[in-house]
Amino acid sequence: MSDAVADQRWPWWPLLPLYPYGRRRTLVRELVPGLVWGFEQLQGLFYVAVPIRMTVVRLREGLLLYAPVAATAEVIQELRSLEARHGPVVTIVLPTSSGLEHKLPVPAMARAFPRAQVWVSPKQWSFPLSLPLDWLGFPADRTRVLFEDGVPHGDALSWHPLGPVNLGIGTFLEVAVFHRSSGALLVTDALVAIAPDPPQLFDADPRPLLFHARERGDEQLQDTAERRRRGWWRMVLFASYFRPEFLQVLPLAEALALSCRVGVRQAEAYFGIYPFRWLPGWEADFEALFRGGQPHLQIAPVLERLVFPRSKELLLGWIRELAGIDSLAWIIPAHYTAPVHCTSQDLCNLAGELETRDWACSEGSWRFLAGLDNNLLRWRIIPRSVQN
Repeated sequence: MSDAVADQRWPWWPLLPLYPYGRRRTLVRELVPGLVWGFEQLQGLFYVAVPIRMTVVRLREGLLLYAPVAATAEVIQELRSLEARHGPVVTIVLPTSSGLEHKLPVPAMARAFPRAQVWVSPKQWSFPLSLPLDWLGFPADRTRVLFEDGVPHGDALSWHPLGPVNLGIGTFLEVAVFHRSSGALLVTDALVAIAPDPPQLFDADPRPLLFHARERGDEQLQDTAERRRRGWWRMVLFASYFRPEFLQVLPLAEALALSCRVGVRQAEAYFGIYPFRWLPGWEADFEALFRGGQPHLQIAPVLERLVFPRSKELLLGWIRELAGIDSLAWIIPAHYTAPVHCTSQDLCNLAGELETRDWACSEGSWRFLAGLDNNLLRWRIIPRSVQN
């Protein structure tokens, strides 16, 4: 095993078996010069992978880690390099109560920085058993709950909770934080912006893009810029809607027959199994998410239809609260594109758009998500009431 591969190992992946499993490459980017950095990894189901980001903020006392990613040796080395220039990691923040992909890396990150205080959002929960945080690996003597135990670095940061939203088996609650020195607002899942070109993370391994760029399972994985972009668009639609309107799932026999061609039965192509057919018009679905020449802030369709379908006013109130922040210049989500240039007026415009358009649709590519929501309601897994 090469040193680079060893440094990217993530031994805790079986606890949440998401692609790329036990090897997590990390891309470090300076998002606001001298003040904010992004640590980005890929994460998804099989080859449907999108970026997940930890944001590192420079404070007077040292460094704050918001929404940790897998604490590989590569990540720790990069953080040590930042510590040498800007001071120690002093604070680790888990800003969501429900995002397992954000929760699982926290204990390992806390062990790597034993002097850092760990702050978590309220309403933490686990499934299928509700366990205390120290049983999940959080250090009991260093873990604090935001708002219940105060907030850290109140002179440099302001904290803005979204929720709670009752999900039946647990609670959705996300905490955004505004860093006054950089003008950057850090958010987790509620707000995203999507670029038309695949993220730089895929440069090291474009196989997921090439896998989804094909029209049939018996096609080779051919690497071109056009195919990378096509694969990215399709992965975004998968991640946004689970089963987009213009996607046809092939019968198993047909998918297996296409996988029998010599030259496509490699492990990197899932042995030729590609049980999808994209129908004409699918590009318009992505363009509706992208809309124009620049990534724009939006609510991820999965959250709109499965988390906020009956809590629209709560979300609008949060967005308008964020719009009241003075000197807002950037939003840095934990997924997709960052940083996103944003002003208070941009957030006001977003709230106005959400208020007037159809909310939590049930037609077109939204149909599969709507079916999930309706089934969860019918089975009484989630409540019909908007009381939280």
